[in-house]
Amino acid sequence: MAWVILSSMNETAASYRIRPVQAADLADVIALDAEMTGAEKGDFWRDVLASLASRADRHFLVAEDPKGGPIRGYIVGEVRAYEFGSEPCGWVIAIGVDPRFRVRRTGERLFDAICDCLRADGVATVRTMVAREDRLDMAFFRAQGMMAGPFIELEKPLD
Repeated sequence: MAWVILSSMNETAASYRIRPVQAADLADVIALDAEMTGAEKGDFWRDVLASLASRADRHFLVAEDPKGGPIRGYIVGEVRAYEFGSEPCGWVIAIGVDPRFRVRRTGERLFDAICDCLRADGVATVRTMVAREDRLDMAFFRAQGMMAGPFIELEKPLD
């Protein structure tokens, strides 16, 4: 994916760019995710980064200030196919934006960029899962035009 320079609505002269993740970004992603979720998931993020080498249909993008500093956000998406009769479609499996840079279209730009990647992979639909009580992400994805899809998640505790 080419680098995209995007002006942030609430910043005067600053800009940021969306680009593919680099190994050097991993510490920032892990720290940002831990700040937002309260859980350090280093092994998960290392696995996601490692999978990029073997999966052309997985994309991991970051938003950064071209002048330096930690990343402002990240998004991971991939193509999944044929689970329970589903045609191939894109899935957003992770997204995070530094709380100090929310409401500046950072998440929207990341989402648009991942949709462009997934569209280039040949899919026409993008999906994700959101916890019912996660009002922040629910509002974000609905603002991006997402709505309930044709599948219902079912689960059973294994205790």
